[in-house]
Amino acid sequence: MDNEKKKGFLIRLRSSVIVTVLAGGALFCGGLVLFLAVAAVSMIGLFELFRALGLRKTALEAAGFMGAALFLEAVWLGWDKGLMLALFLSLMLILGTYVFTWPKYTASQAAETAFAVLYVPVLLSYVYRTDLLTESIVYTALTLLAAWCSDVGAYCMGMLFGKHKLTPELSPKKTVEGAVGAVLFSAGIGALYGFVFRNALGLFAHPVIAVMILFAFGSILAQIGDLIASAIKRDRGVKDYGNLIPGHGGILDRFDSVIVTAPAVYYLILLLMK
Repeated sequence: MDNEKKKGFLIRLRSSVIVTVLAGGALFCGGLVLFLAVAAVSMIGLFELFRALGLRKTALEAAGFMGAALFLEAVWLGWDKGLMLALFLSLMLILGTYVFTWPKYTASQAAETAFAVLYVPVLLSYVYRTDLLTESIVYTALTLLAAWCSDVGAYCMGMLFGKHKLTPELSPKKTVEGAVGAVLFSAGIGALYGFVFRNALGLFAHPVIAVMILFAFGSILAQIGDLIASAIKRDRGVKDYGNLIPGHGGILDRFDSVIVTAPAVYYLILLLMK
């Protein structure tokens, strides 16, 4: 490894450690601290996505942020029955802005704004909603671990065994071997996690099997989530969503896999609860 690559690796590693420690601290504290962390990540990620979509400093962006804030407020209040109402009102804010400023914006831009709100704050809110559901860091941690273990597994297995390209035009470095290896690696870590914390995972009848399923399925979705974020960047000709996290890029570059894994873990917990 030459000096430049070594330097880049160390920067990326340092950033990963810092993000992991901060995320772990928010998960450990739970409650208000976790909600504020999720809200901050959601809003920064939404800002990055609006910038990539070319919607910065527009009335649609303002409507999108207001809609996201409205939905997150409903989440914080634990207003489960009102979440669909909050989503509806968010959509009406965006569509109302589109209609009353017509023809300044296109229907595609309005649709992209609605997508951005659904994709970032709504899906990421499941990290906090899992905390509300289970009231235990042992479960809430699954939302991040399932995604990040998959990232590690895909990278390591791809480096060691990768030969066949998974999506050569979209993400040339990803391989079929890395993708399969990530699922197997995640399942193994999940089984180990379930065994170590089996006494604390009382919501599951069979903790080892339940967490193994969570991690394996979460790995599949995490990889899809990573490709979704990459596809948007390719469509818009963007290399990274930002530079907030040295070596990684923006918030979305680091949390792209968590975005789709978090709701999956939430619903799988509900499904696998005894």
